Amino acid sequence: MKPKPAVLEISSQAEKPPEKWGSGLEFLFSCISLSVGLGNIWRFPYIAFQNGGGTFVIPYLIALLVIGRPVYYLEIALGQFSGRGVVKAFDMAPILKGVAAGQVLATAASITYYSSIMALTLRFLLASFGAELPWSRCWESWGSDCHDVGSNLTSVGKMSPAQLYFEREVLHEVPNIHNGLGMPNWQLVACLAVAWLIIGGVLIRGIKSSGKVAYFLGVFPYVVLIILLIRALTLPGAMDGIVYFFKPQWRELFNPLVWYAAVTQVFFSLAICFGTLITYASYNNFNRNVYNDIVIITTMDSCSSIIAGCITFGILGNLARETGVSDIGSVVKGGAGLAFISYPEAIAKFEFVPQMFAVLFFLMLFVLGIGSTVGMGSCILRVIRDQFGPRSPPIWKLATGLAVLGFGVSIVYMTPGGQFILNLVDFYGVSFTALILAIGELLAVAWIYGIQRFCADIKLMMGIETGWYWRLCWRFVTPGLMAAVLIYMLLDMSALTYKGVAYPALAHVFGCVLAALGLLQLPGWAWYAVYKQRRQHGSFWPRVRAACKPGDSWGQASVQLDAAI
Repeated sequence: MKPKPAVLEISSQAEKPPEKWGSGLEFLFSCISLSVGLGNIWRFPYIAFQNGGGTFVIPYLIALLVIGRPVYYLEIALGQFSGRGVVKAFDMAPILKGVAAGQVLATAASITYYSSIMALTLRFLLASFGAELPWSRCWESWGSDCHDVGSNLTSVGKMSPAQLYFEREVLHEVPNIHNGLGMPNWQLVACLAVAWLIIGGVLIRGIKSSGKVAYFLGVFPYVVLIILLIRALTLPGAMDGIVYFFKPQWRELFNPLVWYAAVTQVFFSLAICFGTLITYASYNNFNRNVYNDIVIITTMDSCSSIIAGCITFGILGNLARETGVSDIGSVVKGGAGLAFISYPEAIAKFEFVPQMFAVLFFLMLFVLGIGSTVGMGSCILRVIRDQFGPRSPPIWKLATGLAVLGFGVSIVYMTPGGQFILNLVDFYGVSFTALILAIGELLAVAWIYGIQRFCADIKLMMGIETGWYWRLCWRFVTPGLMAAVLIYMLLDMSALTYKGVAYPALAHVFGCVLAALGLLQLPGWAWYAVYKQRRQHGSFWPRVRAACKPGDSWGQASVQLDAAI
């Protein structure tokens, strides 16, 4: 029995690609650039705005402690121990391999609309080089809908120049999509092409190249955020907005949709439950102690979200005072474009060279997008390479194919109705499925693979004992809270809208198909795992039990652990 484990270990090592992080710092900063990205600066403010500001912050912080941080630790440990992409990592529990497949599909959906946000960012970045910021004042073509700061006319019911510029000049947004999405905007399509060209270029260079770039991607955004925070806090009425951001409406804390939004936002801000962290950790040295990294990354991530929220709501407080609106929650319509309204509004109020600060901000947002999308792309490519093994196509072919396909799909977001589709894909294809798949991930690790075995894996790798906090969260608290949120959300769910506008029935059909595509991976892969056991086990239940056990090539030390346990 002695030689067999050695053979299995060697074969496992042979399947792994040769890439490794150049150093532990590269891994740390790469995770920071992945987690502290568009999910914090772009998504967090508008999700907080949609869910009542302070009403959202409390569930978000609770979810961060009992869901975000435990799942982050779990995924890093799982990826490092397996040394593989997310699908191969689920060889620990083949019957739930559909969790990994569904997560890859959710990641593919995410990368399409994240790249569209990068295109919008690039459009604003180019506009920032003008002699005057085009959103700094009202233009005649906007008519009487615009509120000009220098005007003595009443401004109740009017919109800021930044909002009008974004909706009418950049998006050419339509009030609804009942008559179709419209034709793509060629300027945005060109920006989208540049974004995918850069994403593809970084992916072609491989993990070592992205690790070197991560030093810049992980530090530069904080410099710009601090500058914007100082400016936002000095605006008249800013404190009213920040109070709105932190002051909860206690009765709304019992709204399951707020908790659902908080949990899914934790997924986005930390990049958990999408397979990207497992992929990044798979390039680690086997014995690296990542415990301190996890504490640093999750703390920086939550701080980034809170800073972004303070900036956004400080600006909204200023807009409310200037436009005479008493309710900060109604000062703008919200939506996924909130960051492209609030941040430019603050930058336009800089008295000294606002163009320079605009360039810095949108450059920051763009590089954050690179960090997020490169992580998603790396996850997808790693799954393909793991699947084909030595016969896998060269990385440049895979990265080029992903960039071309991603560009083609992402064009839909560049239409006048593109933001409606973004909201639809975000809910059905990503947020909703991610929550269900996250519950499956916890069940696979803590219950099917076994919490004792998983903690033994961690001890073997890092030489540390796993505390009761992590064990309780992985086994009971985290999956229990996510399941409760999911059940209450389903019971209280109403039809999806965008800025209060209903979708046509066909859009909901498309959304349900998108969700089903991800969720049907669960029974599909489970059936396949049971079917593969037909030769060794005749009856059904023995096959099910066999499908729950780790495969022969799982991990780097599973055979030795089986003997110990």
